[in-house]
Amino acid sequence: MTQSMKENILGGHIPEHIAIIMDGNGRWAKERSLPRVAGHKEGVNSVREITRVCGEIGVKHLTLYTFSTENWRRPKAEVSALMTLLLKTISAEVRELHKNNVRFTAIGDLKKLPRSTQKGIFDGIEITKNNTGLNLCLALNYGSRQEMVAAVQAIAKKVKKGDLKLDEIDETIFSNMLSTSDMPNPDLLIRTSGEYRLSNFLLWQCAYSEILMTKTFWPAFREDALIEAILEYQSRERRFGKVSEQVNN
Repeated sequence: MTQSMKENILGGHIPEHIAIIMDGNGRWAKERSLPRVAGHKEGVNSVREITRVCGEIGVKHLTLYTFSTENWRRPKAEVSALMTLLLKTISAEVRELHKNNVRFTAIGDLKKLPRSTQKGIFDGIEITKNNTGLNLCLALNYGSRQEMVAAVQAIAKKVKKGDLKLDEIDETIFSNMLSTSDMPNPDLLIRTSGEYRLSNFLLWQCAYSEILMTKTFWPAFREDALIEAILEYQSRERRFGKVSEQVNN
């Protein structure tokens, strides 16, 4: 990142929360005649660099779509390799995250992950829980529709017990039942690899997010690509249903 680019970024509004659908690891590897797992391994380097840059420029929350509920449908050997890589990565990186005041968190149905992976995740969360810098949140075994169904079920239980009245249910109540209740909604959603879909990721939370799709595969998405994405974000007018005159007055 050049000094002028950094100055441009810091001179504008920095997204408080960036969410990224990390896509294209397998295709990156295929282009190089490498096994798919090689793409996942190189993708870890992108995670490391993007996390560092977000911390440096003042992003408060970075949510990475790491493993979806649908990813279990992939070949068993690839899923097993991903779980092993995830555990090794968290174990290797958490100390550095802690050193840099990064708080590590996770959303999704973690109980369905292998026990060793669960332990690595919860250990990382515990070690970094008091850090006050960037919140690095991994979406693991996560699906937005499943999350919303769980929220509806939780609300229904409260109504049944008499702890909540039907006419008290609103957007705030619903949002507070989601796994992202302690984070603001994403300002910027990025998807790599040239695909144009949300793939069941933060559907409720991204209702008003600025969306940027890039053809760059995730293993090649590094500092300059992130800076370009934020510059694009800063060039947009966020109206939230209003007209330009209302936003600019």
